[in-house]
Amino acid sequence: MNKKIMTILLVLCVLFAEAQSGKPKLRFAFMTDIHLNYKNKGNCFEGFQKALKKVEKSNVEFILLGGDLVDVDKLNKNYNRADSLYTAFKAELNKSSLSIYPAIGNHDRFFDEEKGYTKGDELFNKHFKQSYYTFEKKNVRFFVLNSVQTGDKEGYYYNKEQINWLNDNLKTISPETPIIVVTHVPIYSLYYPVVEGRYVFLDVVNNYKELLEAFKGYNLKLVLQGHQHLYEEIYSQDVQYITAGAISAAWWYGPFYGTKEGFLTVDVDSANKIKWEYIDYGWKHTIEP
Repeated sequence: MNKKIMTILLVLCVLFAEAQSGKPKLRFAFMTDIHLNYKNKGNCFEGFQKALKKVEKSNVEFILLGGDLVDVDKLNKNYNRADSLYTAFKAELNKSSLSIYPAIGNHDRFFDEEKGYTKGDELFNKHFKQSYYTFEKKNVRFFVLNSVQTGDKEGYYYNKEQINWLNDNLKTISPETPIIVVTHVPIYSLYYPVVEGRYVFLDVVNNYKELLEAFKGYNLKLVLQGHQHLYEEIYSQDVQYITAGAISAAWWYGPFYGTKEGFLTVDVDSANKIKWEYIDYGWKHTIEP
């Protein structure tokens, strides 16, 4: 029996054992909208530490971060202060033994009053190397995207360079490979009907159709979203879209329209079926001043 056949048999045995035990082949956490701020409003550092400890006890293999990690967009010309906030955030991440995969959010972009945004991800890239990338875990392919690029009009975009990169990477994987996408700004959301009682095309990615077109013919299973601080589940055309609340809820001052401070755990079983749970990590928020 050659090594290739032995490897296949070993994989099948592992998958069969997992199926029999009921244990998922893959389990991870999705934490989004942390909003650590320079002045520690809402006692945010303590809250984030508590959330990380809860995640550590959830038997996950790694953590995905959905953007708005640090509030540097309004620090204006104070680059050193913005840079130090990123450094403090990474110091908190380093307390975890888990691998962590971050996405960029709109508040993670450093804004200069004179220069504005250039690409907006330079400071993020200094600390995390890249603002969009792909990786694979147990035959599940992950695409972590930059949804806060700017276009010709107002709003958020995946720019042409990123779309081309995505298309090139998709060509390298099997159409059967299950895919999970992380995007800070949602593709679909009912935020405005819930919060303001109106339907408007705001705070979703402007060229979301172009993104979804890239995934046609591939096995896109799940899109994990942030930005809105509301917990939402939207199922459309065989794809599950989940906006996973926020670690900071109403930016550390309590629940946001009924969504408490929390994070998502996601299980993928041997048949690539996905289950998830939104977990309130028990933050005792302060009263907003």
